[in-house]
Amino acid sequence: MSNILYLTHRIPYPPDKGDKVRSCNLLRHLLRSHRVFLGTFIDTPEDAVHIRTLKKVCAGLQVVRLNPRMAKLRSLNGLLSGDPLTLRYYRDAELQAWVDETCRTEQIDAAVVFSSAMAQYVENKPRLPLLIDFVDVDSAKWTQYASRHHWPMSWIYRREGRLLLTYEREMAARSARSFFVTEAEVELFRELAPECGVRVEAMGNGVNAKYFAPAADRPSPFPAGEEAVVFTGAMDYWPNVDAVTWFANDMLPALRRKHPQARFYIVGRNPTPDVRALASAHVVVTGTVPDVRPYLQHAGVIVAPLRVARGIQNKILEAMAMERPVIASADCAAPVDATPGKELLTARSPHEFVAAISAQLADPAAAAAIGRAARARVLERYSWKAHMSCIDPYLGEATSSLLPSR
Repeated sequence: MSNILYLTHRIPYPPDKGDKVRSCNLLRHLLRSHRVFLGTFIDTPEDAVHIRTLKKVCAGLQVVRLNPRMAKLRSLNGLLSGDPLTLRYYRDAELQAWVDETCRTEQIDAAVVFSSAMAQYVENKPRLPLLIDFVDVDSAKWTQYASRHHWPMSWIYRREGRLLLTYEREMAARSARSFFVTEAEVELFRELAPECGVRVEAMGNGVNAKYFAPAADRPSPFPAGEEAVVFTGAMDYWPNVDAVTWFANDMLPALRRKHPQARFYIVGRNPTPDVRALASAHVVVTGTVPDVRPYLQHAGVIVAPLRVARGIQNKILEAMAMERPVIASADCAAPVDATPGKELLTARSPHEFVAAISAQLADPAAAAAIGRAARARVLERYSWKAHMSCIDPYLGEATSSLLPSR
């Protein structure tokens, strides 16, 4: 049993948000055969209640409260220092001191870093074996953002993409192994950082198909006769904001001309003012819900019209596991191992989205068949244990689970 330092940019429990789903399942996997010392941040007050759960299973724990507004202001110092703003955002003296003390006193055997921003905490430990789960090529995400914003934000995003790529390359070269969520992300990083090519590999996402499963006794949150079109995700994340805004403005009016009972549900925590402004008689912005499964199970169709997306979207896998037809933008659907048209539907334009949604709403039997095929694919291909075991050759074989399931 090794002593593992695990660093995440957001508390990895409960698995109720895209990045937390992956970081939590990686934590569970590490706990099966190692003593884990977890250093992390809390950026929403309601997550504080989960510290007790992590204390029970981690050999050591340091949780730093992060104020997003103050962190954004602090990150602007990077414009003067030449640092990526992402690193400044997550830089904290208290957490650095804990990492240094833990490495000094606990005979840490290896560090596992979740996201590039957390690698800065082990920069001064060149002899410590390092594994990085980059998840996605974040630098490429910022470059994508630049193309969809006006100056000065386009300049800031382009700068961030350039500087963060330099940092990603430096840390990937320093690490024993780096992981990305899909083979496509691996190939992209190999193109951007050819010197790191042989030291990167894919470690895919999974889904808890026992939790995300339809139940006959689960009541519907929708009024009778309504045709619910549902989007799920954290609604303070810009790609999600862009997606629902695009759908509400460019697709929903045309869809309602064909299906007057259609109603768009935006289900997710922390909706921004722009998202809340979309609320109307035909658009419902729920904010945080206690359980997303009723919204998935009873939806007429699930949509994922993301125009900026990296890696595999957990929202797609969860909806597929719930036996519902999912219509996703083509680029968003591409990383998912599913048969197009049979297990997962795709669209590229508002017209294609409207046509695909309309066809599913008009034929519930066909929609149900796609949903059943989708769940079968998830059960066959998307086990968390199978994917997280990619890290085992570097840290040891897993034996037993300690963290409670969701």
